[in-house]
Amino acid sequence: MAKNNPTNAASKHAREAVDVAHESTRHEIDVQIVLVLQGGGALGAYQAGVFEAMHDLGIEPDWVIGTSIGAINGAIIAGNRREDRMTRLHDFWERVTWKETHAASWLAAFTPAWLTGLPLVHLMDAWTSRMPGYEPWLRSLSIMTHGIPSFFTPRPYAWLGLQAPVGTGQAAFYHTEPLRETLMSLIDFDYLNRKETRLTVGTVGVCSGQMRYFTNRDGPLDVQHVMASAAFPPGFPSVRIDGDAYWDGGVYSNTPLEAVLDDRPRLSSVIFTVQLWPEHGGEPASITEAMSRQRDIQYSSRAESHLERQRQIHRLRHVIRELGKHMSGDELETPVVKELLGWGCGTTIQVIELDAPTLDRDDLHKDIDFSADGIRRRWEAGYLDAQRMIDRAPWRAEPDPMEGIAIHRSDDEAA
Repeated sequence: MAKNNPTNAASKHAREAVDVAHESTRHEIDVQIVLVLQGGGALGAYQAGVFEAMHDLGIEPDWVIGTSIGAINGAIIAGNRREDRMTRLHDFWERVTWKETHAASWLAAFTPAWLTGLPLVHLMDAWTSRMPGYEPWLRSLSIMTHGIPSFFTPRPYAWLGLQAPVGTGQAAFYHTEPLRETLMSLIDFDYLNRKETRLTVGTVGVCSGQMRYFTNRDGPLDVQHVMASAAFPPGFPSVRIDGDAYWDGGVYSNTPLEAVLDDRPRLSSVIFTVQLWPEHGGEPASITEAMSRQRDIQYSSRAESHLERQRQIHRLRHVIRELGKHMSGDELETPVVKELLGWGCGTTIQVIELDAPTLDRDDLHKDIDFSADGIRRRWEAGYLDAQRMIDRAPWRAEPDPMEGIAIHRSDDEAA
């Protein structure tokens, strides 16, 4: 791997900002540890930074659940031995880093090669390079027109006939075979299916319109399952599993936390949930800002409201359990009471929320900011945010017996 890997640079910078005493710190957690990862393309570098901090501080997940880029990061984590996980994550993010080229390359998608040396092109280069916001625009245009070699490449004919009946598996702007090859080289599916770490990936049925989670607890997973979870239309084509076509679960719900809280049997857990899209934000002042804010709201997938609903349900389960403690022995033996008390539980869920920051140059296309600088900054932010939260170790606090779920946020507010 290249020595100038931006993810290695991010790790180095983050560690330099952390007290060296933390290097030997180990935060033991004696309940199930879950890592929940949203979808968000290039924003997923933040998730990699979060995991690296967990890994460095001795916290390895028992269960990883993700959608889209979260499924990819999750599969790399769960699909490798502990000592190999960070190497594989660094390798993936290095492979998908956008390689910067000369500014005039914005014309490459539209200009024949024999024209690129003309003085007019260089004049346009000099002029456009001084335009405000030019670099992010160039980056986005380059990625959309050329793709990323280890991730996706454009289907040229797709831009010529959007109505052409090419079939479900071809109805997309990009080929994703490069991603398949990348995943096959980085994930040990034999190891993954030994179930030493549980992996769950979120998809949505193209025809059913229903969310479906695939997990190695219920059966073997292969590259098709990870590809399906990352198949966001119309950019990427659907993926068939057992004859049915699936898309990225983010089309339906981009935050798979609910699948953890609905899991059976219920287990006391510490859940690290990594949010890539801000649910809260300011008023937009332009059309592009409005479009960006709309995407933030859409892809945050009402995470807070889902969590609050689950909190209320879990509180009721604890209330039922407490009621049972105040009943006589004879009452407890009646079939009806036994059935009703079966809805109660005593598990406690500690939810650790880590929210990716908004970078100063973020724009409408921030989720395709695969630039070396963008990846480095997000990775570093994830590492530092996770390290600070782990230092706080809020899961050590004694839980309220009537509250089944406690929420701890990265902005130092506990709920």
